[in-house]
Amino acid sequence: MASLARNDYSRPVHWLPYGLNAVLIRFANSVNDDAFERGRAIAAELDRNPPTGLVGVVPAFTSVLVEFDPARAREFEAQLPELLARLEISKAPNETHRVVEIPVRYGGVDLARVTQHSTLAADEVIRLHAGASYRVHMLGFAPGFPYLGGLDARLHTPRLASPRPRVRAGSVAIGGEHTGIYSVDSPGGWNIIGHTDVKVFDPGRRGPSGDDEAMFLLKPGDRVKFVAI
Repeated sequence: MASLARNDYSRPVHWLPYGLNAVLIRFANSVNDDAFERGRAIAAELDRNPPTGLVGVVPAFTSVLVEFDPARAREFEAQLPELLARLEISKAPNETHRVVEIPVRYGGVDLARVTQHSTLAADEVIRLHAGASYRVHMLGFAPGFPYLGGLDARLHTPRLASPRPRVRAGSVAIGGEHTGIYSVDSPGGWNIIGHTDVKVFDPGRRGPSGDDEAMFLLKPGDRVKFVAI
């Protein structure tokens, strides 16, 4: 794609070359609800009106990776200006999202680390964590693991320098600016501050029609409220 250098990085939505057969579309500089809605809008627009040669779309917090067929690179490139213009004014689908309450027994092995980093007392950390409403930004690294946005900035805590080889399912943890719930027993480097018996991922759970989606308790866009027990 010879004209990649003509990209205008000052635009609200712009693209970056990503290898020989993909572009990375950037739409935000920080992770928040506005970025979430913009990402949903862009993914929906690409689904409604896919550009010629589109192969795949991989959404992330502030970007969308768009892969195209190298054999149709010229056609794809010719559509980029018009595509970006559409994406800048695209609207997120009108979806109704649930509010899901998750009971938590606070007192995880890293609660003291969070209190030390935040300089807050343990009961204040718990109050702040349980007092917020979180948006499920995406499900990631393990099946059904929710990356929850909306964590109070005072609780932002770096991940562990060395991940633990095993974190049990149901562990409620903080990793940087996100909080989340370990969905399966797995390695992990987030700061564990509590535990829930709620299964956010249950491979044996099925919906009324036997659909597999029911195995995931949470979906992107849902709101989560933690309840201290």
